[in-house]
Amino acid sequence: MPVTKIVEGIYWVGAVDWNIRYFHGPAYSTHRGTTYNSYLVKDEKTALVDTVYGPFTAELVKNLREIIDLSKLDYLVVNHIETDHSGAFPEIMRLAPQAKVYCTQRAAEGLQKIYQGGNWDFNIVRTGDTLNLGAKTLTFIEAPMLHWPDSMFTYVKEDGVLLPNDAFGQHYASSFRFDDEVDIHEVMDEAAKYYANILLPFSALVLKKLEEVTNMGIDIKIIGPSHGIIWRQNPGRIIDAYLKWAKGDADSKVVIVYDTMWESTHKMALALLEGVQSQGVGVKLFKMSVSDRNDIIKELINAKAILVGSPTINNEFLPNIAPLLDDLKGLKPKNKIGMAFGSYGWGGGAVKLIEERLKGAGVALVEQSGLAFKWVPTPEELKQCFEVGQQVAAQVK
Repeated sequence: MPVTKIVEGIYWVGAVDWNIRYFHGPAYSTHRGTTYNSYLVKDEKTALVDTVYGPFTAELVKNLREIIDLSKLDYLVVNHIETDHSGAFPEIMRLAPQAKVYCTQRAAEGLQKIYQGGNWDFNIVRTGDTLNLGAKTLTFIEAPMLHWPDSMFTYVKEDGVLLPNDAFGQHYASSFRFDDEVDIHEVMDEAAKYYANILLPFSALVLKKLEEVTNMGIDIKIIGPSHGIIWRQNPGRIIDAYLKWAKGDADSKVVIVYDTMWESTHKMALALLEGVQSQGVGVKLFKMSVSDRNDIIKELINAKAILVGSPTINNEFLPNIAPLLDDLKGLKPKNKIGMAFGSYGWGGGAVKLIEERLKGAGVALVEQSGLAFKWVPTPEELKQCFEVGQQVAAQVK
C-alpha cells in the first residue's frame, strides 16, 4: 500500500495483510484481514514508531525509502515487542545501525531475547519522558499489560497524535487508512471483537490508563493504532467504547450458545430464544459446531446474559463447548449473568459442569439455571424453557 500522510510530517508506512484469517496461532479469527501500522515522524530528526510483521519487511523498507534515506534514520521507537509489530526490527536496525532504540526496560530485554545477538543502542523511557525531534516532540506513556508487560504509547504533542500500538485497534484490512473513509459499523464490530478477545482481562488497567492520560492533559486529535484504521474524524468514538467495555456496561441483550446431538438441546435453545424475544429483548443464537467462538465473545461483550447448553456425553458436556468456557474463564467478563441448560439420557452431568465453569468465569447464575430434561423435552418442558427465557429477559432489562 502507498505511503499515507496523516498530518504534516507524520506518515503511515505500514502494510496491509488481506489474507490472514487467524491470529495468535488459531486463537483469534480475522475474517477481514488486518494491517500492521508503522508510523514515520519526520522533522529535523526522524523517528520510526513500530515496524511490521516480518514477512512484510520489504514493503515497510520500500515505503520508508520513499521518504527518507534509512542511513539517516535517527530513532526507532518500539511501543510493543510482539512479532507482528517488531518482526522487521532486525532488518531496520541492519539498514539503519545508527538509529537509537527508544522503548521500556522490558521491551529492551524482550528484543534482545527474541532477536538475539544485536548490538543496539537502547534508551529506556518511562512515563512522561520526551524526545525532541525539532518542531515535534514525542512523549512516552508506559502501558504495562495493555496488553503485554513491555507495552507503551507514543504521543506527538504538537499534532495531538496518539500512537498506542494495540490499544484502540481492530483486525481490519482496507485500501483506506482513516475512519471517515470506511464502513464505520464494520470497524466498530471488529474493534469490539478485538477488545473482547484480547483486552477484556485487562479492563481495570484500561480504565486506569484512560484516567491517567486524561490527568496528563493530553489532547487527542488522532489515534493511530497498530492494527486497522486510524481514528481522525472521531477518536472519541473508540475512547467512549473502551470506557463502556472496560466498565462492563452492556445492552439489554442475551447470547445463547449451545450444541446438540439429537436435537433435544436444540429444541430447548429455540424455546429459550422465543421466550427472550417475547419480552422485546435482543438475543443472538449460536450453534457451537457452526460458529466462531471469537465472534461469540464479541457479541457477549455487549450483552448482559449468556445461556450455555449441551447434552450430556460421558458425564460431561460436548467437547466443542469447552474452548468457549475456557476463554470465558481467562477473559473474566464483567457484570454478566448466565445459566446452563441441556438434555440427557440415562445420566446427567453436563448442566452442572457448565454451571461450575460459568461461576469460575465470574458469571452470576440466574435462579432458573440448571434446566435439564431427560431424553426429548415434552411440550410442557418446552413451555418451561419459554418461561425461563421470559424471566431471563426480565432480569436483563
